[in-house]
Amino acid sequence: MSMPLRLSGYLDARGARYEVRAHQPSRSSAETARMAHILPHRLAKSVIVEDDSRCMMAVLPADRTVMLGHLARLLGRKDLRLSDENRIAMLFDDCDQGAVPPVGMAWGLETIVDDALEASDVVYLESGDHAHLLQMSHDQFHALMSTAQHGHFCKAPLP
Repeated sequence: MSMPLRLSGYLDARGARYEVRAHQPSRSSAETARMAHILPHRLAKSVIVEDDSRCMMAVLPADRTVMLGHLARLLGRKDLRLSDENRIAMLFDDCDQGAVPPVGMAWGLETIVDDALEASDVVYLESGDHAHLLQMSHDQFHALMSTAQHGHFCKAPLP
């Protein structure tokens, strides 16, 4: 599968500049970082969460995990939980399962970005399949995510 039209259209409409980087197929964000020979803290991964009212996307470095309770408090939401794979597959039916681009706005999803991604001079994003990444400068990523909420909601990796 190539990049979904919804994503490419969204990026084009915002004048986003990026490079497409191919890598060996992978099944997880940690494996993607290894296959693409990049540092995991530079790979933005998406985590879909929901409560009884709606789904949203949390974007964080691939080597970190979402602190759901902290995210819920930050957003003023209750009973926030991880979405199941079937729900995610329905929302992102134009992407390979498990390769959701961290640009929820392109799918009309409320999006929040962890501040830890602001420390990277280069950020990599899933492109919608398991064999390509989008490479963006910090400034391009920051501009792309300017409409998203920002905050700190992830746990640092263990040393």
